[in-house]
Amino acid sequence: MAAAGGDGAAEAAKAAEADGDGGAGPAVPAAPGRAQVFTTVVDTFLEKLLAAGSYQKFARCYRCFYKLQPQLTRSIYDQFISQLHSSVKEEIQEVKSEGNLERLFNSLDKIVEEAKDREEPAWRPSGVPEQDICSVLVPYLLKHRSYLRQVLREKEKQNRKLAESVLAGRDKIVELQQLIQAHKQAWQDISKEQRELVMAFQEPQ
Repeated sequence: MAAAGGDGAAEAAKAAEADGDGGAGPAVPAAPGRAQVFTTVVDTFLEKLLAAGSYQKFARCYRCFYKLQPQLTRSIYDQFISQLHSSVKEEIQEVKSEGNLERLFNSLDKIVEEAKDREEPAWRPSGVPEQDICSVLVPYLLKHRSYLRQVLREKEKQNRKLAESVLAGRDKIVELQQLIQAHKQAWQDISKEQRELVMAFQEPQ
């Protein structure tokens, strides 16, 4: 008996190792997404809503008609429940489509999944509105100030380049004016020499 019990225990241990893959537990199924949870909640609510309007309650409300035409009463009830179910499903689907709920739920799932790897604690309101506003606005304002300073430095750098270009243009204009004046003076000297030469040839011999 003891040997049999020992063999059974050994076989059970081997089976456990084979099933558990080296002692590891079974894989934990992934948690359903928010879109799936929302659909499940809506379907459960719809089932309870339809269950609340049972055929017995419907027949009691229309007791006289039920006694006269029980089969017709049942047919009317089935049609009513079917149309109610279809109408509610259509309304819910329209709300989901208009609000783009499935995409929003998936985005929320992604944000939550990404937040799992963060080590720093999430922001929570302190209960003092002034402090909460400052904690939100101050980093934004500091970042905006840094951006404006960077833009200001770039503009100042551009202005310096433009000022240098203007000064270089002015120097060029001065050089051109001096060159024009030199050419003018040279032309006047040549004209004067020509006139003197002409006067010399015109003097009587």
